[in-house]
Amino acid sequence: MLRRTLAALGRSVALFVPVFLVATFVTFALRSLSGLSPAHFQLGESATPEAVGRIEHQWGLDRPFLAQYASWFHDLLTGHLGTSWFNGADISALLADGAIVSLSVAGFALVIGVVFGSGLGILAAVRRTTWVDRAITGVTTVLSVMPSFVVGILLVGVFAVGLRWFPSAGFVPADRGLGPWLAHITLPAIALSFDTIADLARQLRAGLVAAYRENYVTGAVVRGLSPRRVFFRHVLRNGIGPALAVLGLKFPNLLGGAVVTEAIFGMPGFGQFAAASAQRGDVPAVQGVLVVSIVLVVVFNLIVNVLLARVTPAAARGV
Repeated sequence: MLRRTLAALGRSVALFVPVFLVATFVTFALRSLSGLSPAHFQLGESATPEAVGRIEHQWGLDRPFLAQYASWFHDLLTGHLGTSWFNGADISALLADGAIVSLSVAGFALVIGVVFGSGLGILAAVRRTTWVDRAITGVTTVLSVMPSFVVGILLVGVFAVGLRWFPSAGFVPADRGLGPWLAHITLPAIALSFDTIADLARQLRAGLVAAYRENYVTGAVVRGLSPRRVFFRHVLRNGIGPALAVLGLKFPNLLGGAVVTEAIFGMPGFGQFAAASAQRGDVPAVQGVLVVSIVLVVVFNLIVNVLLARVTPAAARGV
């Protein structure tokens, strides 16, 4: 099993390394395509060409494109994401604060999606073709078509403004108390989790129902194995693959959806920082957000691929 896991990890790394290289190259190329310059912040619109050239020389923007990319990528590998054109601050430090907020919300939304999506999917598969299955299918269909910003506004209106059970805006770090931290991230996490719950439940149900129809499950039932043992030993292991694959696609959606939910709940995360930086034309800051998002997505998909190889026999045989 360890050899299969390492083989799956190696194959995933071999796939994602070129993806990461291409993604970072495209991200860096945005600077040249944007036509923006730090001279815009320091000199204003009335700057002379000589003054603009002097500022760009200080920032190294007069060097060849590939030389700039090589220096930027080297700094990236050492954890330095550059300096903000807007205020000269270290972008890594700026993003660290936003990362705590966004990962708190997205991570909690993922937990909610996995718990409720798995529960609904398993229940629908076990009670397939019954009214329970049809009811869960209807609920997940409704959840899948509800935009997160609409859900967020409704949650604020009902649970924050009306019932006053949760704060309506802001963020409190976990080191200042687990209770306040959970109180501030619960509503935005719920708003983000609906789509994950719906897709995970549908995919898990489909995978488990397909596994129930396999001959080896029929044989296990004929041999007198208990329904619990049949489910956990045969059905779940062989039917969970599509649901795990969905999780790899949902994490980027959760990070992207945070842009809207953070605005609704007034949270200073990735989304707010990226939007403000883009409006100002602070290209290095936007690049930093993109790079960190790419790294998070790549790492999460690596984890999902390794889990697929360990949990599902079919995936392990394909390694």
